[in-house]
Amino acid sequence: MGWEFRNKAAVCGIGLGPVAKDTGLGNTALIGAAVREALADCGLAKAKLDGLFVNAGVDVDRLAENLGLACRYANQAWTHGRLSGPIVQSAALACVAGLADYIACIYSIDISERGGGFGGGRSHAHEEGREGGGPHGEMPHYGLTHPGSGAAMAMRKYMARYGATAEQLGMVAVTQRAHAALNPAAMMKAPMTLADYLAARPVIEPLRLFDFCVVNDGAICVIVTTAERARDLRKPPVHIAGMQGLRAGREEFVFGRPGLGVWQQTEREDLPQVHPVFAMAGVERKDVDGLMIYDSFSPQVIFGLEEFGYVGPGEAAAWIASGNGRLDGRLPVNTHGGHLSEGMLAGWGHQLEAVRQLRGEAGARQIPDAEVIQYLMGTGVSIIYTR
Repeated sequence: MGWEFRNKAAVCGIGLGPVAKDTGLGNTALIGAAVREALADCGLAKAKLDGLFVNAGVDVDRLAENLGLACRYANQAWTHGRLSGPIVQSAALACVAGLADYIACIYSIDISERGGGFGGGRSHAHEEGREGGGPHGEMPHYGLTHPGSGAAMAMRKYMARYGATAEQLGMVAVTQRAHAALNPAAMMKAPMTLADYLAARPVIEPLRLFDFCVVNDGAICVIVTTAERARDLRKPPVHIAGMQGLRAGREEFVFGRPGLGVWQQTEREDLPQVHPVFAMAGVERKDVDGLMIYDSFSPQVIFGLEEFGYVGPGEAAAWIASGNGRLDGRLPVNTHGGHLSEGMLAGWGHQLEAVRQLRGEAGARQIPDAEVIQYLMGTGVSIIYTR
């Protein structure tokens, strides 16, 4: 059963490679920097790495060769943000099963080499051009060619149903920018007020400029092992206490929330809370000290709060606007600034921030006495990390 897995695996090392609008580096160089930092973080010799899971535009076998690794476990996934959580989960399962001792989970993106945008080049799928539309709600035949199209459709439906306002939506971006100002690694640290947000140009209504993630190059390495091995390394282990995987089907939409009626969903008010991640981790929502919510677009924070039962349907926009997600609020959200301000790292920056918070390494943005941090995103993906 799920609880038998509780705390058997842990994150032992984390590394952040260069993150900038244009690093001038390719995937391999970005990854190398992140791997070196992760190994130094946990005090592990590179020769000990015997597992590799790649979430980047580079082949796993070629990367292992370039890094000088001899892997007895290797895996690869598309460069998709919704896969960062499942990759950590798969690495944890592989370590506990004995398929590898130490697995480096790697993400990188060299978006500057692709002309500064999505949709072309080596390290991203050509989703926007799909004749039948992409998984984010892209519908080229209707002129909706950007992933933000889906988030905009979902947020418009949400605002019409529940009366949420532009001001409430704007407080997602404003809150996370305030957190990013305390994060030395964040790309967007300049102060932003609600007036600044409202003055920004519309992109796909109701979304404005600051509702969109930053566009950047970057790389991250997360090293996963068993809890027993992690105890012998440099930093205290951050345990993977509970997890649940990617959901799919007509009722799931990555940039919406079940029940909104967008894409092919059913329109409904009730949200059945079937989230085994809590029972697996042995915690309740009241035990969680901070949330890392996937946020390529700001509505995802609102939808995530409701999908996982932290507030009721239609309540999250007002909850955020009331300051509950701030560092000094009821339940801090995206204390690193998230994709909106730290940088677009496909959910991997959220994993790093969870680890930092539980180690007490978050500096000025530290959640006092953090013991339980949850990562979550639409389509049900979640990991609960504990000390």
